Amino acid sequence: MTEQEHDALRGLLGAWALRACRPDEAAELERHLGGCRECAQEADQLSRAAGRLSTDDPLDQPDGLRQQVLDFCLTRRAAGRPLASWAAPYAAETAKLDALLRDLGRAEWQEVAELPWHGGALRLRPAEVLCHLAGVDALVGAALGLPDPAAGPTGRVPVQGTAVPPPWAGLVERGERLAAGYAQAPPQQVRQFWRTQSQALLREAVPEAGDRTVDYGFAEVRVRDAFIDRAFETWIHGEDVARAVAYPYAQPSPAHLRQMVDLAARMLPGALVGRRQAAYAGGLAEKGPGRTVRLVIEGPAAGQWLIPLDRPVEPGGPPSGSAEPEPVAELVMDGVEFCQLAAAHRDPERLPVGEYGDRAAIREVLAAVPLLSRP
Repeated sequence: MTEQEHDALRGLLGAWALRACRPDEAAELERHLGGCRECAQEADQLSRAAGRLSTDDPLDQPDGLRQQVLDFCLTRRAAGRPLASWAAPYAAETAKLDALLRDLGRAEWQEVAELPWHGGALRLRPAEVLCHLAGVDALVGAALGLPDPAAGPTGRVPVQGTAVPPPWAGLVERGERLAAGYAQAPPQQVRQFWRTQSQALLREAVPEAGDRTVDYGFAEVRVRDAFIDRAFETWIHGEDVARAVAYPYAQPSPAHLRQMVDLAARMLPGALVGRRQAAYAGGLAEKGPGRTVRLVIEGPAAGQWLIPLDRPVEPGGPPSGSAEPEPVAELVMDGVEFCQLAAAHRDPERLPVGEYGDRAAIREVLAAVPLLSRP
């Protein structure tokens, strides 16, 4: 047996311990365990750990045992098809949310979770949160050739009594349509619908699909960015549900968190332009030639991004032929807090940040970050 074949079989151990292997995979692995002492010892340890996990047990096992096993499986499970790096955060966040949902009792499915965004908050039960997520996820699926369970009339409905529907109203309508269709269904049936859809998306998340276009109705994004967006929203709303039912909920891994920070940083210039257009009744009042703010993220997702204040530029830097402008200010903050602010789950006026340089520019950036959120 080659080293590559050995590593592939060893990568199945976590899934095998949780009985998540296909029958043919399990049979081949068990034959291998009879002749490989190293894998047999690891399989025994994982089997004993998995044996302590039960859907009847609380999620907060001693020493985070459940999360340890899930993390191991997510990193070691050999994929039947190559999973693109941009889809890995979505795979992890949907698996994490599914683990929480499996533990919910009948009364917990009736708890109401509050989903804040920059214009207010939605109040939904966990099954309705899943419909909310699935309705938008289905748009990504449509770009990958999957059926759209939330398809319906194209007309948009007003949200929160507004006379003119906001651009994202169609996304809210999709979730409401699914929630109405599953209103009489048992919550676990809704969970299974959402989980089946998320797994179908992941089966299609091959590297070559990354440049396809997802139409959100008010904007078009590449599939690679849409998957990170869906991972971000799954994490945030999973945390909303966990808060409502008083369960612990882990943060994304450092690598996945950094992808989410990067997407938000790349979207931020558009939010700044939109905010200023609204402030100046449709006109941009530039205060200087190409001012930028340096965003410094600390913690596990550490990195730096230049945020243009006066005009959007390509993610790679300033327009061709121009010198890179000197930032007028530097903003330093933690990656998780930045993402929470982008989800409008933090108050920009009360967020602990490091500020250097033009304070007005920093306040402008902080005020724009929550505008990235939507219901």
